[in-house]
Amino acid sequence: MTIDYAVYRSELFGDIYIASDGDAIVKVELFSEEWRAFASGHPVVEKRSPLLERALVQLDEYFHGRRQSFDLPLQWQGTAFQQDVWAALCRIPYGETATYADIAAQIGRPKAVRAVGQANRANELAIVVPCHRVVGKNGALTGYAGSRIDVKAKLLELERRYK
Repeated sequence: MTIDYAVYRSELFGDIYIASDGDAIVKVELFSEEWRAFASGHPVVEKRSPLLERALVQLDEYFHGRRQSFDLPLQWQGTAFQQDVWAALCRIPYGETATYADIAAQIGRPKAVRAVGQANRANELAIVVPCHRVVGKNGALTGYAGSRIDVKAKLLELERRYK
């Protein structure tokens, strides 16, 4: 199956890649090296389908403070546990944060804090599934896409500016 994609040009981050299987968004990627790794394993074609156009519009609204949540069909590829975590991430209000422990408790697995962190890291739908809103128990910005804490900080700052 071919994956269609479009590129959103963000003033804050540069190119953001949005991919669709035709029915749902399957990937939102902020980092070009990670996009290249994804694209090398899938047949991808740049195409402006109605779904991708809708995603581009919603990303633009988000980056300009006119959208606080996304209304797009999403295809999550992960375990039941990961999907529970990602659904919980979507319930974190715009401009606010929750801790990894908060998410673990929300999904009924209070001791699975590290596993929540791993699920957060495995999120393929950056921004749309707001893994950037999860912080350490002391409120510290930790663990965003490995060592890219600056991206997490910029997204939270953007949301707090428009909240």
